Amino acid sequence: MTEALHIDIAVCTYRRPQLADTLRSLGALAIPDGVTLRLIVADNDTRPSAERIVDKMAGQLPYTVDYVHCPASNISLARNACLDHAQAEWLAFIDDDCSASSNWLAALVATARETGADAVLGPVAAIYGDAAPVWMRRGDFHSTNPVFVRGALLTGYTCNVLMNVTAPSLEGRRFDLALGRTGGEDTEFFTGMVRDGGRLAFAEAALASEPVPADRAQFGWLAKRRFRTGQTHGRLLAKNSGGTIGKAVALAAAKTAFCAGGAVLTGLRPVTRNRYLLRSIMHGGVVSGLLGLREITLYGNIEGGRDHAA
Repeated sequence: MTEALHIDIAVCTYRRPQLADTLRSLGALAIPDGVTLRLIVADNDTRPSAERIVDKMAGQLPYTVDYVHCPASNISLARNACLDHAQAEWLAFIDDDCSASSNWLAALVATARETGADAVLGPVAAIYGDAAPVWMRRGDFHSTNPVFVRGALLTGYTCNVLMNVTAPSLEGRRFDLALGRTGGEDTEFFTGMVRDGGRLAFAEAALASEPVPADRAQFGWLAKRRFRTGQTHGRLLAKNSGGTIGKAVALAAAKTAFCAGGAVLTGLRPVTRNRYLLRSIMHGGVVSGLLGLREITLYGNIEGGRDHAA
């Protein structure tokens, strides 16, 4: 990365009044020397419902804000619209219900410069309300952090990331429209990037925060999300298996049973019990994905708004 750096920051949105808070946090960023910014807001609603918020906030922000209406209630379509409208070498994504810390972008840039990685992930800290269950707050079940496998990052997410869209592993890459309503599109995107030689890094200081609304502060919401995560992982395993999935199905089924047993044995410890239960549900999703069963839909509920997933 050269000292002079142009970055586009992309926010995909769908009927979220919290978008104003997200944009406000981006307007308060500490900008590293030599860095210039531009914002892209991709509105995924069937009608341009976010345009009013963007127009109102644009006059309060120190950067150019481009509004893109990309209707279809398909999150992959919105992410691809951001890629298509990006003008800079580097593109950052942050969710429309997240707030960036003032050091968010500077930390992502510093890690990208230090590591030479094609993409850099940051953490997202969940902020719970008082009504959230005690076990949920103690276990911090909603925060997002990357998963290291033997010290390496094999996939990523779009709720907090900076990536070099001109890198060979990312140039021309797009999010799968078929996954735009089930979720898992970002997992597949970054899995493909790593498979094609791209490298991911983690910037622990690049913190974003996300309030957890009441409808997500429930075991059922977590279970649905974990199951879908498992389905995505299972589908990717099946895709790369060459048609031999028997051992993978047996292993995932065994893990499902083991974690269910762990939940029974730790029944009096809610945090540990629910971790085991959610792991069991996730591995059940892996079995489902390996067998090619239809993935559950997390995006595109036109009447009630979409559930957020990554």
